[in-house]
Amino acid sequence: MSEKVERFKQLKAEALKGGGEARIEKQHAKGKLTARERIHFLLDEGSFQEIGRLVTHRSTLFGLDKQVFYGDGVVTGYGTINGRLVYIFSQDFTVLGGSLAEAHAEKITKVMDLAVKNGAPVIGLNDSGGARIQEGVVSLGGYADIFYRNVLSSGVVPQISVIMGPCAGGAVYSPALTDFILMVENTSYMFVTGPNVVKTVTHEEVSSEDLGGASAHSTKSGVAHLTAANEVEAFEKIKKLISYMPQNCEEDPNRFPYEAGDEKRPVLNGIVPENPNAPYDIKEVIREVLDRNDFYEIHKDFAENIVVGFGRLAGRSIGIVANQPAVLAGVLDINSSNKAARFVRFCDAFNIPLLVFEDVPGFLPGTDQEWNAIITNGAKLLYAFSEATVPRVTVITRKAYGGAYDVMNSKHIGADMNFAWPSAEIAVMGAKGAAEIIFKREITSAENPTEMHAQKEKEYADMFANPFRAAARGYIDEIIMPEETREKLIVAFEMLENKVDNLPKKKHGNIPL
Repeated sequence: MSEKVERFKQLKAEALKGGGEARIEKQHAKGKLTARERIHFLLDEGSFQEIGRLVTHRSTLFGLDKQVFYGDGVVTGYGTINGRLVYIFSQDFTVLGGSLAEAHAEKITKVMDLAVKNGAPVIGLNDSGGARIQEGVVSLGGYADIFYRNVLSSGVVPQISVIMGPCAGGAVYSPALTDFILMVENTSYMFVTGPNVVKTVTHEEVSSEDLGGASAHSTKSGVAHLTAANEVEAFEKIKKLISYMPQNCEEDPNRFPYEAGDEKRPVLNGIVPENPNAPYDIKEVIREVLDRNDFYEIHKDFAENIVVGFGRLAGRSIGIVANQPAVLAGVLDINSSNKAARFVRFCDAFNIPLLVFEDVPGFLPGTDQEWNAIITNGAKLLYAFSEATVPRVTVITRKAYGGAYDVMNSKHIGADMNFAWPSAEIAVMGAKGAAEIIFKREITSAENPTEMHAQKEKEYADMFANPFRAAARGYIDEIIMPEETREKLIVAFEMLENKVDNLPKKKHGNIPL
C-alpha cells in the first residue's frame, strides 16, 4: 500500500509541474500565467476540484512515445465563483503548446457534459497552438466533439471563452460558438488563417496582433465582447459578467438585496437637448436609471451606435439595449443590428428581462449597407425581439422613426410595456423629409419656397413629432416625465416578474442569417 501511495504522490507532483520549470518560466516571461495559476485566480479559494489529472496522450507516433505529460495539456474540473458552481478547462501551453488531441478533447467534453447535466456555466481558458499535428485526424475529431457540445449546450448553460494566447484555425470555432469571448490585450489572438497564409494568398503583410489581436476583434470584427489589459483583470471581468446570469436556462438570475428609497432622478429631465438634432450620450440615461454604478457594457468599442450591457434595477438583473445618439445619430446599421440581436437572444435564453432605450432616426442609408445586406441583418434584430419571451420594456426618449421604430421593441412585436418621454417623436420619418414629400407641390409653387417649407415642416412636426398620437392609439402605454423613469421601470418589471409567454410549437424558427 505504501508503495502505491508513494507512486501516486510522485505522479501527482509530476502532473502539477505541467511542461516543467523551464517552460513555466518561459510562460511567465511572456506575461502569462500557467493553466493552474489561472484557475487559482478565477475560482474561489480552495474550491477547485480537478478531473482527469493523470490522463495522458495515447499516440506513439513522431516521438510522442518518448514524452509523457500528465493531464495532456489541459487542466479540467469544477469549482465556485462567489459560491456558485462553474465548470472549467484551462489549456496548458507549457505542455506540447497546449495542442488539442484525443485525450485532451475528451477531458474538455467530459466537463461540458457534466455542466449540462448539472446546470452550471462552462468557462474555457484558451491557450493552445491548435490541433496536435502528430495525431492527425484524431485531433480534428476532438475539435468537432467540442463544437458539437458547444451547440447542444447553447441556451442551456452560459458558455464563456477567455482567449489567453494563440487561438488559430479550427480552434477559433469553439469560442465563436460560446456566448461571450474575452481577449487579453497583447498576449492573445484569434484567426482562421495566420499572417503567413494571408501573405501567400492575398499578398498582404500583417502582424498577428493587427490581424487577430484583442483590439482588432473588439473594434473591427466584433468577435470579442470584452478585453482586459492583463490576465488578472480578465478574471475580475469574468466574475462580474457571470454575476448577472443564472446558472442555467431553468433558473432566474440572482436578485441582489435592495432597499427602496426616493427613486426620482431629476437629472434625467435635462439630458435630452431641446434641439431634436443635437447629440447626447444615452449612457448618461442608462446610469441614472439603473442602480448606482451597476452598468456593465458589452461590446463597448464595436458598433458604438448601439449600446448593450447588463445592469440591475432594484437589485434585479436586466439586459439593456439602447440607441446611441452620440454616434451616427443612433442609426441602425449592419453591425449594430447584429450586436444587439445576439445580446437580445442571450438574455432571452437565460431569463434576463430586457430594457430598451429608443432614439433612432432609422436605418443607415447607402450602397455599402444595401449591398452587404442591411435588409437581412436588420431583420435579425427584429427577429430576436419578436421571439423573446422575457419581460420587455421600452422607453422612447426622442426619435422613433420608420421601420426602426418597429424593430426597437415596439408594442407591435410583443413588448410588454412601452413608455415615452414628452420629447418623443414617433413618425414615419423626420418632419423635414416628410414635408418635402407631402407638400412638394405647395412648396415648389410658393412665392417663397424656403418659407413655405419651414411652415409645412412645422405643421407636420406639430401633428406627428410627438408621442400623443401613438398614446391615443395605445401604442404607448404611458407618457412619463424623464425623472419618473426609474420608479416606473421598477414597478413595471415587478409587475412582469411572473410573465408567461409561449411561442407556437415548432422545431425551431429560421432566423435570417
